[in-house]
Amino acid sequence: MASVVYPIMRDNDTDDSEISSVSSPPFSPPPSVSSYTSYDVSMRSGSPAPSVWSMTSSLRANAYKEEYGRGLNNYSEVYRLPADAEELERLDHQHIMFIEIMGKYVPPLEAIMQDDVPGETKAVLDLGCGSGSWIMQVAHDFPNCSAVAVDLVPMQSPYMPPNCRSEVDDINLGLEHFYGDFNVVHARLISSGIRDYEGLINHISHVLRPGGLIDIMEWDFHCYDEHFNRINLNTSTVSGPWWPRWLAFLEAAARNRGGAVDAASHIHDWVSHHPLFENVAYWEYYIPSSAWKTDSAFDMRIGQHMTDDILSFLKSGRPLLLGSGLPESLVNEIEANCLKELTEARERYYIRVQCVYANRRERRSVPNH
Repeated sequence: MASVVYPIMRDNDTDDSEISSVSSPPFSPPPSVSSYTSYDVSMRSGSPAPSVWSMTSSLRANAYKEEYGRGLNNYSEVYRLPADAEELERLDHQHIMFIEIMGKYVPPLEAIMQDDVPGETKAVLDLGCGSGSWIMQVAHDFPNCSAVAVDLVPMQSPYMPPNCRSEVDDINLGLEHFYGDFNVVHARLISSGIRDYEGLINHISHVLRPGGLIDIMEWDFHCYDEHFNRINLNTSTVSGPWWPRWLAFLEAAARNRGGAVDAASHIHDWVSHHPLFENVAYWEYYIPSSAWKTDSAFDMRIGQHMTDDILSFLKSGRPLLLGSGLPESLVNEIEANCLKELTEARERYYIRVQCVYANRRERRSVPNH
């Protein structure tokens, strides 16, 4: 692994006692964090759902709404990032970057997905699938498996493999309808749309078959300096450094909506202390926010990919920030300064992503409580 990205594997969770809450006065009062689907359970997809969706005008009207020039899901008031073509393209490019940094799959996945259990079809669930890049890759690489993609809007890829299906659902409502059905459950960067992440992990423990794999990755809505110290800013001041300042406003807005923005700092602990999980592995990666590190072509390439992702993400965050009560002039000011700061690559920032995978215990090894 080149030096630009620093994967760190730890046996014990990191000490995140320094986490401070972000002040919230600039924001509107918190909305109700109940999702629309909590009032109309009939909006949830039945299982199994069709493998191919036809985006009719009525389905689009039900699934999407326009806010501040972007297409957002129409079901959840917690998750307010876009779900339109521009955002899905960003997620596709982000997926390619993550493969270059971390590899295609976590180490245990390929062994778990082998067709080695007579009469059992291996099944994979991707929660908050976004563009579907990850789950479609799994469906392609393991053509005998059943792959299920869940999100607040239907997947619209014309390349969906025949063994992959899309389900529209708000996973905040629970996963009981999936209990005992899957060998792998994957989730990546969904914490801003989850009200109770520890509760989600508990649901996943019951969704998995014995020996199955949980594979989750989150980030903490902060950036880090070149010495890997977290940069903690608040929303009471509008000044540089600008990328950390923008993140402070975004974190406050997501928290105000009910999102579990602190989840990344706790996922290792939650999985490690859950009685149904064993063989817990934790990795963290520090990814440069721009091409400031020039040690190698790889370093610079990853930094540039991250800059491109962030610049697109600045636009994706506008509905969340504006919908939280920030004046458009303020959002524009911070965004413009971020763009300048990141493209000049003078500030030495990292983004930290935290990854956990583990096996569900076999029935015979589940401890008694």
